[in-house]
Amino acid sequence: MYFCVTLLFAYLIFANVSFVFIMKKGKVLFVDTTHNELVLLLEKQGFQCDYFKDFGRSEFLDIAHNYTGIIIRSKIKLDSEFLTKCTNLKFIGRVGAGMENIDSNFAAKLGITCLNAPEGNRDAVAEQAIAMLLSLFNNLLIADSQVRDGKWIREGNRGVELGGKTVGIIGYGNTGMAFARKLSGFNVDVIAYDKYKNNFSDEFVTESSMKELFEKCDIVSLHVPLTEETKYLVNNEFIESFKESIYIVNTSRGKVLSTSDLVNNLKNGKVLGACLDVLEYEGLSFENVELPEDFYQLVSLKNVILSPHIAGWTHESNYKMAVTIANKVKLLNL
Repeated sequence: MYFCVTLLFAYLIFANVSFVFIMKKGKVLFVDTTHNELVLLLEKQGFQCDYFKDFGRSEFLDIAHNYTGIIIRSKIKLDSEFLTKCTNLKFIGRVGAGMENIDSNFAAKLGITCLNAPEGNRDAVAEQAIAMLLSLFNNLLIADSQVRDGKWIREGNRGVELGGKTVGIIGYGNTGMAFARKLSGFNVDVIAYDKYKNNFSDEFVTESSMKELFEKCDIVSLHVPLTEETKYLVNNEFIESFKESIYIVNTSRGKVLSTSDLVNNLKNGKVLGACLDVLEYEGLSFENVELPEDFYQLVSLKNVILSPHIAGWTHESNYKMAVTIANKVKLLNL
């Protein structure tokens, strides 16, 4: 009996020590749902993870001071007002690529490290960009609908080959690089411009200037973050700068492109077609969308392929982004 009591006492001491060890790293607030692997990996590192399904911004503000870390996708904006309440915060992990819903400059002033996971969804974004292009070039959505109606329209659906085209990539980060690599088997000439990078030419891409893109491109693919600098980058002036008519692919952010200007150029033939995973009307969570007249003009055009911000939204990327954030938190050595 004495031996059993001693063992139980020792176990409780050990359990308590373990608990103290876990709490040393503090708590992590999950604002959005993520792959459960992120929760498991952070708990393994010694964090306590909390998620409050029905909380809104005001409830999160009330408890923000309790947390060492915040994991977020797009549910709320972590602006200066919110971050000022985060008196114990060490890191923010964005399970995604874009950081526009986080005031990262203000966070840096407070000593808060901001992490994101573009490595986790770059392949998914690149694959969707190619899938949308091929669907557009081969009239697959139109042809599918016609066959379902019992119509075999062959000549009217004669396609265009991707091979032999010049593809211009604007923004050569994780997704731009992945897109270039995915294109390597299609016999295309890939050129890229990135204002903040140089000397990146390799077997997949040739570094170029915007002037060269304007001169050479058949297809332009956007892979830039949304900033004041890139907001409505693609407008009438931008489109008219291209020597020839072009196809446009946007898997970055909706407000990088002016929809009204795109519609005008689709109608006048300067833009031959568009593949848009994102629209400028998307709300912060990408789901609360108000649709103006420009939208209805856009969707009336047959040479447009649309999807609801799902490039990068695969089962595999969900897992990979979770692991990426967990690994980056681990490197902080908190």
